Amino acid sequence: MSSKVSVLNRQARVRVDRQKIGAAARRILKTLGYGGYELAVVLVDDREITRLNRQYFRRNRPTNVISFPMLEETPLSPRGRVLGDVVISSETAERQAAEVGKKTEDEVLFLLIHGILHLVGYDHEKAREKRVEMEAKEQELFALLKDSSLRG
Repeated sequence: MSSKVSVLNRQARVRVDRQKIGAAARRILKTLGYGGYELAVVLVDDREITRLNRQYFRRNRPTNVISFPMLEETPLSPRGRVLGDVVISSETAERQAAEVGKKTEDEVLFLLIHGILHLVGYDHEKAREKRVEMEAKEQELFALLKDSSLRG
């Protein structure tokens, strides 16, 4: 069963390919065993992600990605389960990519992976071994996307 992925671009500064992001998200979900789940990916600017970061985490600064899991709170729908939302700051992604000499597109995809992993239960903030596990999964999924026909 294919996942339903909505990609909303709510910023104008950074050019993004919504179709490529949606296809990447579906591939990630399928690889992780979450095919058939619903996901929303929202691309925002630093102002909006700062607002969300302040509202939900009491941090008054931009961040690169925030995940809002809904799986535990949402009953099954006829089309599948709602996994949650991944909100990515395209401006922060662009800055981070420039700092390490990467393409902005690659950084957005990496943040997408990171956000989805949070939605399915990965955590890098509590224990070192969990951080190492999450980082390894991020690299594995990024390599999968890089090698696939999703990448140009």
